[in-house]
Amino acid sequence: MKSSVKGRLAALCGAGSLSLLLAGMPLASAADYEGEKIAEFVREMTQDYGFASEQLEELLAQAERKQGILDAISRPAERVKPWKEYRPIFLTDARVAQGVDFWRENEAALARAESEFGVPAEIIVSIIGVETFYGRNTGGHRVIDALATLGFDYPPRQPFFRQQLKEFLLLTREEQVDPLTLTGSYAGAMGLPQFMPGSFRAYAVDFDDDGHIDIWKNPVDAIGSAASYFKQHGWRAGEPVVARATVKGERYADGLTQGLEPVLNAAELRELGWHSEDAIADDTAVTAFRLEGAEGDEYWIGLPNFYVITRYNRSVMYAMAVHQLAEMLVEAKGAQ
Repeated sequence: MKSSVKGRLAALCGAGSLSLLLAGMPLASAADYEGEKIAEFVREMTQDYGFASEQLEELLAQAERKQGILDAISRPAERVKPWKEYRPIFLTDARVAQGVDFWRENEAALARAESEFGVPAEIIVSIIGVETFYGRNTGGHRVIDALATLGFDYPPRQPFFRQQLKEFLLLTREEQVDPLTLTGSYAGAMGLPQFMPGSFRAYAVDFDDDGHIDIWKNPVDAIGSAASYFKQHGWRAGEPVVARATVKGERYADGLTQGLEPVLNAAELRELGWHSEDAIADDTAVTAFRLEGAEGDEYWIGLPNFYVITRYNRSVMYAMAVHQLAEMLVEAKGAQ
């Protein structure tokens, strides 16, 4: 490990060889994050987690304010695409073909994850495929830049991103990695599964038992971590994700779920005119939604595992894309 890296890691330890800290590390002549702007944050990290204040200040002085990140997160929301336009973005021949390749290359790890966590291999592959195209698009922003920019210069969500910056500094200390080298999305999501730092610390696992958790370059750890996330959010092994439905009567629209949280059970939904050929226990908590498909409206009943996928990304269409890509991966892999 280079001396400058050792110095940065020492900045996160709070005691011991701090006198050797950051020797020779170049600092910007006019740092974006220094002085009063970060004083409260540094004080919290020092008092709550034992960080060394002077050295942490020097580390944060190397974080850069990125106007492009502020522009990206502040950009007005695009028109919400209907399902018939959203689906083709993710369900492509290339994503299926390369997903099958990823599955075959990591078959042992995926099988072990399914055995230990109960999450099907195709769901794990699909999540990684939708999030980062199997690791090809993990983001090129330094995580420390993204989280400092949003934590100190984006008031609408400052508490959230400042907390994520804390989590990031803690995870780099725990994993003994250089905080200036890790990259991710403009919002600070990291690695193949695009975990935020808080999710990393809560759910990521060292699935290959090498003593480190690496979701950036190690697909085995990424696979185990995604499966861990799903398991801890309530994935039910062996159960389906959705059921296709038909609707009739004048009250079916009352069954459409507003938001993502299930508020009805299957029996109550049936009373409103929703029917499926799939057997669903009366007391199953469900969501119900209508998608504008290429051939007209589609009606779907979301089961508990569908709700789990929406905990990963709070979008009905995202969850449907993950589910349908998973189905396509199974079919394509079986056909080879």
